Formats: sequence, C-alpha cells, structure tokens
Amino acid sequence: MPLLEQLGLRVPVFQAPMAGVSTPQLAAEVSNAGGLGALGLGATKPEQARALIAEVRARTDRPFNVNLFVHPTPRADAEREARWLHWLTPVFVEYDETPPEKLSSPYTSFLDDPEMLALLLEVKPPVISFHFGLPPDASVMALKQTGAFLLATVTSPAEALAAEAAGMDAVIAQGVEAGGHRGMFDPHAPDDALGTLPLVRLLSRQCHGPVIAAGGIMDGAGLAAVLDLGAVAAQMGTAFLLCPETGLDEGYRKALMGPSAFHTRMVSLISGRPARGLSNRFTELAERPDVPPCPDYPIAYDAGKALARAARTHGEAGFGAYWAGQGAPLARALPAARLVREIQAEYTEILKRRARQMERKSLV
Repeated sequence: MPLLEQLGLRVPVFQAPMAGVSTPQLAAEVSNAGGLGALGLGATKPEQARALIAEVRARTDRPFNVNLFVHPTPRADAEREARWLHWLTPVFVEYDETPPEKLSSPYTSFLDDPEMLALLLEVKPPVISFHFGLPPDASVMALKQTGAFLLATVTSPAEALAAEAAGMDAVIAQGVEAGGHRGMFDPHAPDDALGTLPLVRLLSRQCHGPVIAAGGIMDGAGLAAVLDLGAVAAQMGTAFLLCPETGLDEGYRKALMGPSAFHTRMVSLISGRPARGLSNRFTELAERPDVPPCPDYPIAYDAGKALARAARTHGEAGFGAYWAGQGAPLARALPAARLVREIQAEYTEILKRRARQMERKSLV
C-alpha cells in the first residue's frame, strides 16, 4: 500500500492519539511493532510537547503522529458559565466541595497557539494530525515544507472534501462508534452520525487520497472489514486503552473492565462538545430535564475536571471523563507491541482463510 510504504509501516494500524491517555512509551511501542504510534498534544503546552516528542524519539526511530486540537476560539459567557456552575453546585456539595468561582479554558486551540506551530516547525514530527477542524492555509504550507505527512479527522463527506482542499495528505474517517470527542468541524451543525463502515465506503469512493478508518475497530476482523471497504489502515484508540503503557488511572481502568464497557454514551456536558464515553454518574446528568446550556468547549471542561477531582478525593470515580468507543468490551489488557502483533496475526489468518476458500471453490 502506498501510504504504508510512504510512512514505513509494516502493520496498517494507527494508534489513536488520546490526549491525556497516550504516553511516549505507548506511541513508541506501537511504532516499534510496525504500526503508527501517536501522542495527543491538544491539551499540552509547547514546552511539555517538546519533552514528550523528545521522549518518543529516544524510544524509537520509526515514524509517529502528533495530534493537535483545532477547535474555534471559545467564547466566554459569564452569565452562561455562572448558570452552569450553579446547576452543578449540588453535586459539588455532595462531596463537601464548592465549585470554582469562575471558569476558563484549560488549554489553547492550535489556531491560537503560534508557539506550538513554531515548535512543530522546529522539531519536525513525521506525521501531524488535526482534530475538530483544519489549520489555516499558511500553517499547512509551513508544516508541509518540513516534510510532515498531514492528517485530519472527518465525520462526513463534506468535511473530507474540505480537508482534501486544505492540503491534507489523508483523512481519518471517524464513525459515530468512536470513543472520545467527535471530530466534527462545527459541533452546532446537524450531525448525520454516520457509522464507520458507511463513512469509510463513501469516502473511499469520493476522496482522492487515502482514508483511515476509525471507530469501533478492535481486532483483526474489524481491520479486515474496513480494508475491504477501501480504507488503507485503521485507527484504534479504545483497543489500546488497557495496555499497561497508557496513562489510565485506576478508576478508568476498572470502569473499562466492568459492565460500563457495554454502555457508552455520547454527551456534551463533560467538555462542551459531543464525546463518547463510558456511562457513569457524570453522563447520567445529561438525562436531567433541567440541563442548562453548556459553556463552550473547552471552558465546560474546566468545571468537569474540577468535579471529577472533588469526587475522587472522596473515593468516587464516577465523574471521570472515561472516553471509550462502542467496541469497549473487546479491549484486551496486553502490552501494546503484543496487541499490534496479535491484530496483524488475526488479519493475516483471515486472509489465509479466504485464500483457502477460494482454492476450494476453484477445485469444484
């Protein structure tokens, strides 16, 4: 496959970036095993990003991906944010805590972070991906001049066309099954909620460049399915969550290994944008009839993180942002390199089985 050859990959598996969960060790192990490891830098300051990238490079000489968030600049709204905090106050009180006096954005969009752009131009990561939208033309041109291979997450054919027009080298087709934040460019626009399989098929026929499938793919069988539909690789996030190299806290790990794995939900109230995660006490709040308008992403996350910390100090892990996709029950607690090898072996066995079936048919 041209894309795999271009990136020097032996296995058509991309590890999803997963900001807050991916680690340099995870990224390096996946890359060393022949896939494409990744770092989620969307919630990271430039100097932290520099150190993380350096650590990956100390662990592997193979390509890896760094991911940035390209969300619109959040609009502060003191009245809406005060109302949101007032609504959450009874939950804080339940844990003998008070909510923050005011909210602020916990991290900066790549659109508003010239220091992060300067860092990328300096350290030249081999693959750079974007979530929530597309960077300006000038940034795309500058990053391409470093030799970087550019990717963008898309959730619809229209977004894929925009990504190609903007100069992306490939698109990541994120189905509604995927864990974590929906990569839609405009969270207020209607969402057709396309599943991974129809989205991949649509984009494989529409796009001129490679399509990487994402959402609900957990093993070699899922990999085979999306490759059959025209994808050149699969991006997997939830599949890697239980690997010991991730940064999962104990509450997250226990929840993923329990019955919650069978019940994921798409909610906006944790961060301010639609995201799929394990059902817990936080996601249950979305069912209340009195939910007020949520602050902009990621300002709402400021309240969500504060609430999770408050509950955790009292032994309650049910307010964590435990992002996971619909394939969560299939997650395997294996070292990352072994997981990549097993996925590849499963896929190879499927190809062998097909070959045997074709051979038998030819003999009839």
